[in-house]
Amino acid sequence: MIIKDVVLSKGLTGFYFDDQQAIRLGNYTENGLSYDGEPVTPGFVKIRQAGESVSVQLILEDGQVAFGDCAAVQYSGAGGRDPLFLADEYIPQIEEYVLPKLIGRKLTTFRELAAEIDGLKNGNGRPLHTAIRYGVTQAILDAVAKSRHLTMAEVIVDEYGLELIAEPVRIFSQSGDERKLNADRMIIKHVDVLPHGLFNNIKKLGRQGEHLRDYLIWLKNRVQELRVDPDYLPDFQVDVYGTIGQAFDNDPVKIGEYVKELAELVAPHALVIEGPVDCGSREEQIELMAKLREYVDEHNIPVKYVADEWCNTLEDIKDFVQAKAGHMIQIKAPDLGGINNSVEAVLYCHEHDMIPYLGGTCNETERSAQITVQMAVATRPRQILSKPGMGVDEALAICTNEMNRLVALLKRKTR
Repeated sequence: MIIKDVVLSKGLTGFYFDDQQAIRLGNYTENGLSYDGEPVTPGFVKIRQAGESVSVQLILEDGQVAFGDCAAVQYSGAGGRDPLFLADEYIPQIEEYVLPKLIGRKLTTFRELAAEIDGLKNGNGRPLHTAIRYGVTQAILDAVAKSRHLTMAEVIVDEYGLELIAEPVRIFSQSGDERKLNADRMIIKHVDVLPHGLFNNIKKLGRQGEHLRDYLIWLKNRVQELRVDPDYLPDFQVDVYGTIGQAFDNDPVKIGEYVKELAELVAPHALVIEGPVDCGSREEQIELMAKLREYVDEHNIPVKYVADEWCNTLEDIKDFVQAKAGHMIQIKAPDLGGINNSVEAVLYCHEHDMIPYLGGTCNETERSAQITVQMAVATRPRQILSKPGMGVDEALAICTNEMNRLVALLKRKTR
């Protein structure tokens, strides 16, 4: 099968680009959905800007159209990530560096073509923006699947020598700042893992973590109040963006004792803490995350830590895993560039006693979310992120429906 043409179009993501550093410093005032204040991260003209994407459509010789979406994370430019992905700025780069590699190209395997695209360099000898590699490799996976009349999950299972398991993967939903109203939405729909919480500055967490403590007490009671199934017992996972470290001086003992208190409060719900610290560098982050895990493990504290910040590439993930820097890795798919890297990251975690969580960002599109679901069913991470957006219902519908359609189809094929 030949790729006859490539069509590019500018699009919107399900959320926004936010200047994480400016928000963390707290030098802003909220103005409706916007923030008034000076941006800090290079490339931002406002603390909050509209999220942008680029759709990459591959026109195949038999008339089928395969496509993927280029998108970057909400907190672009932070934690060692690539800068803002602005469509008008990067479409010319796709046209210059990617299209000549695709137009007229014969489809071989996903692994081969994705690795080639992921390795492309721009005129300065640097890798193409992660968002470009992310979207183009999605389109390639879709194209290979269409050419073989298979689902994308089946292509991954076949090419990586995996076992095809036609069962859903757990979904983790994110609340944004509407952490109570959106938690209600999640509980009513019996989401597997909730609520995210967005405790992204110390004012939200509390100087001694008191606001998070109070919220988790409320959340536990709310589950009991709203659940329909009396056996519904979701995991509680909160993303704190390093603020627990701020509150407790990055001290593993103080942090460990604080999260022990939280775990006791939410029991019998499992407690997962994402991004407990942010040290400002990759090496320091690995060292401290390893100490955090060691302390809670030695003291049998039933908490799992998730590595997120400074864990952006496949190589980063391998280094965090080898150091046991946390219990779980968020494989933030847009940050890894080519989706082949996300597949390999999940498999690497499985092989080295680390829990893989195939995540991403609210600032993606419905297409990248659907393809993440396909990757997850093939590679079996512990959970995936419900995306895009922060409205809960829309993202949950996109991911759940894609998951259930795929699983039903795979089960039919095995009968």
